[in-house]
Amino acid sequence: MDKSSIIGIILGVLAIVLGMVFKGTSLMVLVNPAAIMIIGVGTVASLLIAFPMSEIKKVPKLFKILFTEKKQATPQDLIQQLVELGTVSRQEGMLALESKVKEIENSFMKQAIRMISDGMDPDFIRNALSEKIESMQQRHSSGAQIFTQAGTYAPTLGVLGAVLGLIAALGNMDDTEALGHAIAAAFVATLFGIFCGYVLWHPFANKLKQKSKREAFEKYLIIEGAILIIDGVSPRQIEETLSMYLEEGAQEKLLQGSEA
Repeated sequence: MDKSSIIGIILGVLAIVLGMVFKGTSLMVLVNPAAIMIIGVGTVASLLIAFPMSEIKKVPKLFKILFTEKKQATPQDLIQQLVELGTVSRQEGMLALESKVKEIENSFMKQAIRMISDGMDPDFIRNALSEKIESMQQRHSSGAQIFTQAGTYAPTLGVLGAVLGLIAALGNMDDTEALGHAIAAAFVATLFGIFCGYVLWHPFANKLKQKSKREAFEKYLIIEGAILIIDGVSPRQIEETLSMYLEEGAQEKLLQGSEA
């Protein structure tokens, strides 16, 4: 489970609820079916118009990505694994890597090492795997775009809901007290729209982009490691070269660990 997404949503809801309490606003104003209908159904309708159904069908999968955290190796772990594979290659030859493929859990690294053991050209390996990463990034970008657009539509629909509420409220101005309650209720749609847009949808889109960026970085790291193995460089050189892709603190920790 991605704890940061859950914690973020909880804090966002608490911020609104506690803010209303501190301002002396009744929480019952949030029970507004009309506002919920306008924001919820309106946003869905806008997305259906903006995107083909083939993209909309991916939304449940996108939510799964947002709220789950894959158990995967860190970049440092990937580097260490590539160093070990480089050691095998130097000592036993490229063909020896074929026996190590089954032990590799990372599917992308497994494909890279299999291509090496099959004797494929280094340029072909780099280009083929890079194309695979670019295709992945394109898919992720399309998914993030859905949430970005939802974040754009929701606040505007909130304004629309407020306008509709004000029209209804101003239609009967005989009861001043009722008019005040009606105007307050009208702005609930704006509250829902802004909350959904800037606390949910836009942050969701950003998190998808960040996860995609991290995954692409790890895959490019694997490609560079695979090319170094093909070039027959020493395991120490593989470690030194790949460590340059890490942050300074992680880089020092990795190199110190190898020297211990």
